[in-house]
Amino acid sequence: MGCPPPPPPPPGGGPPPPPPPPGMHPPRSSQSPDTAFSKKKKTVKLFWKELKQPDSPRKCKFGRGTVWASLDKVNVDTAKLEHLFESKAKELPVAKKGAEVKKSEILVLDPKRSNAINIGMTVLPAVHVIKTAILSFDEFAINKEGIEKILTMTPTEEEKQKIQEAQLANPDVPLGTAEQFLLTLASISGLTARLQLWAFKLNYETMEKEIAEPLFDLKLGMEQLARNKTFKRILATLLAIGNFLNSTSAKGFELSYLEKVTEVKDTVHRQSLLHHTCNFVVENYPDTSDVYSEIPAITRSAKVEFEQLSENLVQLEKKCKASWDNLKVVAKHETKTLLKNKMTEFLKDCTERIIILKVVHRRIINRFHSFLLYLGQPSYSVRDMKVTQFCKIISEFALEYRTARERVLTQKRKRAAHRERTKTRGKLITETEKFSGAVPAQPQDITAPVSMVTEPEPSQEEHENMKNLLIANTDHCNLRRSRAIRSLGRVSPSMMAVAKEDSPSSQDDATDEIMDRLVKSVTQNPTERQSSPKTRKRSRLNRKSLRRTLKSGLSSDMVQALGLSKGSEQL
Repeated sequence: MGCPPPPPPPPGGGPPPPPPPPGMHPPRSSQSPDTAFSKKKKTVKLFWKELKQPDSPRKCKFGRGTVWASLDKVNVDTAKLEHLFESKAKELPVAKKGAEVKKSEILVLDPKRSNAINIGMTVLPAVHVIKTAILSFDEFAINKEGIEKILTMTPTEEEKQKIQEAQLANPDVPLGTAEQFLLTLASISGLTARLQLWAFKLNYETMEKEIAEPLFDLKLGMEQLARNKTFKRILATLLAIGNFLNSTSAKGFELSYLEKVTEVKDTVHRQSLLHHTCNFVVENYPDTSDVYSEIPAITRSAKVEFEQLSENLVQLEKKCKASWDNLKVVAKHETKTLLKNKMTEFLKDCTERIIILKVVHRRIINRFHSFLLYLGQPSYSVRDMKVTQFCKIISEFALEYRTARERVLTQKRKRAAHRERTKTRGKLITETEKFSGAVPAQPQDITAPVSMVTEPEPSQEEHENMKNLLIANTDHCNLRRSRAIRSLGRVSPSMMAVAKEDSPSSQDDATDEIMDRLVKSVTQNPTERQSSPKTRKRSRLNRKSLRRTLKSGLSSDMVQALGLSKGSEQL
């Protein structure tokens, strides 16, 4: 057996221990990595950069060699680490590669250009369908977007020449997808002319509509504004207010000032001039409108750039002229007379319509300038006023006026409702006008309730009967006051029955019912007459001395009858 490894050096940092004598086995730590770390599972790798120690370590201020040379060996639990850091990634089976057979094809185009063509082909039909559709102007096979896409992919003469040369050099090698597509397009006679003519044919309706509709809206908007009575009322009100504030007698003002009407505010309530103008118009001209809903054409015209519209008209005319040139190129290679005649008729019609459109455009713009003069715009500044700018001023002012008008009308309704509530404050709901018809008027000759028309004689007789009943109770004079009162309640039914029998038969049913209820309330037992604690407390607080009251208010006979004499008090 070999000797154990030498102990580590002392912390003093002395020289390393001498090597073992010859013939001794080296320490186990010097075994190869495969022997020291035999793993059954594949573990996660640490992608660090391994340091390489120099053969002759240098001595420095901190010690000899590097810090790694002075580290103690650490024994780790390899089984645990192997379990914790087991690699879960599945290894794909690596197929044995034989001799690679590379699919060869002719690639001439730039990779960027080739990639763009391949992407564009994904939205297009097959190559042979494209060629047939272009030759016959088939709108069902390729739409407008498809034609515009093909126009961006048309081959140049240089690309066409390179593809043909590569094909001749390698006749057995097929062309790439992009190269084959460009070569097919290059085989179409007059390709660019055909595509441009076809694109003009498909786009003409849209381009004409984008020019004609705004012109019609401008014409209609001028008519709507000229006959709008509310707009005239507003201008008149603003003119009157401005003349008063400025102490002038102006005949009018430029409509560009309408942009600033919302900015001028009064010095008391900080309400805008537009608010006061709207309030005046609503109060004095209740039949006016909100203006904005009556000039929709002006609002649409405010969203159109008429300078760009004029440029579009010029471009449309240029494209029409270029289409005539393209038709001449196509006619040289076209054998179908019907197709040539069809395209010729189409271009003639387009030329006539463009001429008419130019005339309409010129007349509408001249009418707009006349309309500005009608509105008081100075003649020297008429041509400086842009159509879009003018329409935007009118449209935004009308929108602000509509908002202010809605606010004024809302305040007016609230004030009316407040006045109505003030009128009916403190009245019953049946006294208001809305409910006056729902309650019938009571006739003056209606008789009073039965309980109110009873004659005084029966009531007086009942009083006398009750008085006699109290006087007749002299046999119980030596009882206490409370017992006398309770005995009065117990004997009262028979006595009340006698009194009821003695009452005259002329009493009506209402009086009988009242008396019955009175008797029942008097003859109830004390336990049955218990009320809520609050009622008992209130009755005790309001109660006065019965003895003092009866002594001062009753005669001597009544005192003796009730048992309240001095003899009873002593009891």
